[in-house]
Amino acid sequence: MRERPLALLQDDLVDYEKAMERMADLVGRRQRDERPDTLWLLSHPQVYTVGRRTLEQHLPDPSHGIPVVSTGRGGQLTYHGPGQLVGYLIVKLDESEGIVDYVREVELRLVSALAALGVEAERRDTPPGSELLTGVWTAQTDRKIVSIGMRQSRGVTSHGFALNVDGDLTPWGWAVACGMPEVDMTSLNREVSAAGAMDRVRAAVAEAFEAR
Repeated sequence: MRERPLALLQDDLVDYEKAMERMADLVGRRQRDERPDTLWLLSHPQVYTVGRRTLEQHLPDPSHGIPVVSTGRGGQLTYHGPGQLVGYLIVKLDESEGIVDYVREVELRLVSALAALGVEAERRDTPPGSELLTGVWTAQTDRKIVSIGMRQSRGVTSHGFALNVDGDLTPWGWAVACGMPEVDMTSLNREVSAAGAMDRVRAAVAEAFEAR
């Protein structure tokens, strides 16, 4: 992977809609070269977000009371909640780079972060005709631990990844995550006991992305 140092922003719990407003501002400023490439680490209150390709039958039962928000990113349905680390990446790509190339880099950097936290993980290539296997999976237990959904506008990326640390995994089962009915979503805490201290996870992710 190329060297790509990022500026680091950090917040705790941020409402999803407010985060989208700030992310749009960050993207605009990066497009105008008013700020550097940025990794923004934060968490959200409970919310489901859906990408452009999410099917209606994959949505959760509204009786659970968790809001569903449409987004402009790629990917399918994702759940956000406390105990999950979200990373938004506002990065200006080189002319020779596409968003698919950068998503692959993001996957590999997160594999590195998870290794530092004691979890062997991997990215996966998508077989022809299958649902996209974008994200990061545990190598030993075959579970999905990171969801990724990104987009590119005028050469600058937005949205990013969600790494399950130590939050409640139950809401994942109330919808079809990532367009895959059989996917088993997991967390650091589930895979490696006592591995999920959020401060430690933030530090490992920041280091993997060369973010300061």
